[in-house]
Amino acid sequence: MEGLRGQLLVARHQLDDPNFHRTVVLLLDHTDEGTFGVVLNRPLEVEVDDVLPGWGAAVSGPSTLFQGGPVGLDGAIGVAVGGGSLDLMAAPFGLIDLDSDPEPLVGALTGLRVFAGHSGWGGGQLEAEIEEGSWFVVPAETADAFTPEPDQLWRRVLRRQGGDLAIVASYPEDASLN
Repeated sequence: MEGLRGQLLVARHQLDDPNFHRTVVLLLDHTDEGTFGVVLNRPLEVEVDDVLPGWGAAVSGPSTLFQGGPVGLDGAIGVAVGGGSLDLMAAPFGLIDLDSDPEPLVGALTGLRVFAGHSGWGGGQLEAEIEEGSWFVVPAETADAFTPEPDQLWRRVLRRQGGDLAIVASYPEDASLN
């Protein structure tokens, strides 16, 4: 599967893995060796400034940390667009060095979000999950990574695809209650 870098993975409604239930994952890197991304719609109840003093003023609201995935939860990743010195991963998305001084970046970036941990797949693993129907692969929009309403992202991304995917967006959280 070529071209997964910069795309979104949208968990199918029946994906039961609690790490990825109704998630939207931005894929930042994809090679034969594996895939790396961050979950965009899992805000945590921890303010960015509580763990990275000074960075709260630079992030896009809400100013909380987001759980980027189940891997490396003790590390932080800054995903940004526009301005600054970005290490572009999947244009226009790049990584910010969170060990640097945040002051010059306040107001200089179009968007910045800080993630605790990331999502990762070994070589061929994600492709197998896509083939078995665990994920929809759809184009990313820059605003997806910095939405002020992350709890609405899963439904919003599916709706804008139209057709059958728009219908999936209306599926209830628990279909057995239907």
